[in-house]
Amino acid sequence: MDFRRCAFDRLNRTAVVFPLILPSEVWRRYKTDPLYHCTFVETMRVVVGLLLLLHGLCGSGAQGEAGGLGEVAEINQNTDPKHAAEESTKQTTKQTTSDIWTQLRALRDMVVELNVHMELLQRENSVQATELVSLESRLTSSESKTSDLEKENADLQTRLSSSESELLTSKSRIDQLERENAEKPKVAFYAALTNAGTLGPYNIDITLKYSKVFTNIGNAYRPSTGFFTAPVKGVYNFQFTVYGSGSGPVGVSVYKNNKQIMYNFERYDMIRFSNSLVLELTAGDEIHLDLPSGHTIYDSSSNHCTFSGSLLFTL
Repeated sequence: MDFRRCAFDRLNRTAVVFPLILPSEVWRRYKTDPLYHCTFVETMRVVVGLLLLLHGLCGSGAQGEAGGLGEVAEINQNTDPKHAAEESTKQTTKQTTSDIWTQLRALRDMVVELNVHMELLQRENSVQATELVSLESRLTSSESKTSDLEKENADLQTRLSSSESELLTSKSRIDQLERENAEKPKVAFYAALTNAGTLGPYNIDITLKYSKVFTNIGNAYRPSTGFFTAPVKGVYNFQFTVYGSGSGPVGVSVYKNNKQIMYNFERYDMIRFSNSLVLELTAGDEIHLDLPSGHTIYDSSSNHCTFSGSLLFTL
């Protein structure tokens, strides 16, 4: 069975139906819902006030009856006592009943308004609770993302620290290599023979003096003697080119410390050839080129005959 109560809405002049709330449900809402608690307390205050009013009205009715009886006793001589008492009782009862119904209607309207207001507040509270749950979910998601970002940031910080350490190590190594390179001797020379044209043939071997010096880093080559002197122990590379006009055999010999280590020659007209050497030298070792007896060589401003060398690395 659907237990409902009907109240009259004095604002819209329509009947409003509310569900009948059991006492246990009233007590549960009173203990758990602050809004319902306030509404319930206010309603009870109104009810208590109404009961006090009814009590006062009932007391006035009783006094009215007593007063009426007194008047009846006074008029008893001129009127019917029974008729006077009935008229007095009817008037008092009618007035009291009218006042009670007026107060009951006002109380009913107030209760209806309070219930409607309470329902609206409960709906708003439900919407706010839903929004609060949504905000809590978003907050949890944001906290999770923040935690992930913090982990990524920590990982990046670790990688950055590692990269900085590697960079410092690399810079230290580069500085060391630069110092070693700065301390390493730099030796290189390049020179051409002469502008005099043909040299030879001679009856004896003669030292070739490459007098046109273009490069002489470290000053290890001396054009006045044609000798290269190794400044440090290391591995050196040497190259030479030879050109002949055909007036006789064309050739050169390479000497290390006055000991021949290479001899190149050709017997054809307009000869050109070149060669190179890689030698391990000790500081003070000397390298020079000789023109063998009976051989010729040709050079001019075109620099056909050249002699060059450089230090590859120290030992």
